[in-house]
Amino acid sequence: MNFTDLVSSIRLTHQILQEDTVKAVNRNLTVRNWLLGYYIVTYEQGGEDRAAYGEGLLQKLAERLDKEGFSYRNLKLYRQFYQTYSHLGSVAFPLLQSLAPIGQTLSAQLEVLPVEANQVGVPSQTLVGKLSFSHLVELLPMEDPLKRAFYEVECIKGNWSIRELRRQIDTLYFERMGLSRDLEKLSDYVQAKAVQLTPKDVLQSPYTFEFLGLKARDVLPENELETALLDNLQDFLLELGNGFCLEARQKRILIGDEYFFVDMVMYHRLLRCHVLIELKTDAFRHEYLGQLNSYLGYYRKEVMMDGENPPVGILLVTNQNKILVEYATAGLDNRLFVQQYLIELPSKEKLRQFIQSQL
Repeated sequence: MNFTDLVSSIRLTHQILQEDTVKAVNRNLTVRNWLLGYYIVTYEQGGEDRAAYGEGLLQKLAERLDKEGFSYRNLKLYRQFYQTYSHLGSVAFPLLQSLAPIGQTLSAQLEVLPVEANQVGVPSQTLVGKLSFSHLVELLPMEDPLKRAFYEVECIKGNWSIRELRRQIDTLYFERMGLSRDLEKLSDYVQAKAVQLTPKDVLQSPYTFEFLGLKARDVLPENELETALLDNLQDFLLELGNGFCLEARQKRILIGDEYFFVDMVMYHRLLRCHVLIELKTDAFRHEYLGQLNSYLGYYRKEVMMDGENPPVGILLVTNQNKILVEYATAGLDNRLFVQQYLIELPSKEKLRQFIQSQL
């Protein structure tokens, strides 16, 4: 073995075992969520005391399972997942048998579930093995089984990332295929330009974080400069006193069926409002403003309580471009601010030494 062989062996071993780990995590996450949906639907249909909970079942479940991290929205999603993909019992059943005593209790019920009867689309084993739960979530809103099957096939064929799948749905790939004269040619064209999935994409999914009991900030590959800036900003605001309280870093919020992360959420006791801070390591762009404005809208509707004031948004950028900011903020909430920040550079002597060493 020479050095090149050593590098190749380490790289190949890492890649193969990482991919195996991702597949195992993905499969178990998908099966777990299917089973949770199955439990909920089974209880709703025949639970002994189901009448006592009625439509408030999911909310009561979320309150009881709060420590485990199960929210009302996620429990509702798992129920929808089971109802849409009920045929995945053929994959869930063998795994459930190993979960004694739960598997022994429910195995008889699971045996009568529909497996692949009249099922349009990808076989269960292939579906669970090839698509992550995040992929399947993107397909849940589709009422047409044929349309859903089309995206299943194309997504597996092209190994699409979740973002790529969402983009193809948004650009009406299924409908364009129906209007195309040469289906193969359009498919080849789309697949050639598609962004492929990587193991990192799956491991960084919010659903995977929940499944593994991790926080987003523990795993997300943050820009080192951005992290250092947020650390200093956090210390600065807390040292100011005057009411600033840190509520969260990389605060995850669910808007519709998509997750987003707010860089920093503060609460100001004197102003009685949340302060949302987004920090960018480049110049101002109007889409940054739209992003922060969406977060403010979410907090106004979903988080703000009676007696509190509307949230304040602060966008921090390296270059303000005041004219563009003026046009971009025209007509927007006057509680949204754009500010430029400066980074202290090393001394000229240190820069000179660095340049000399590089030369």
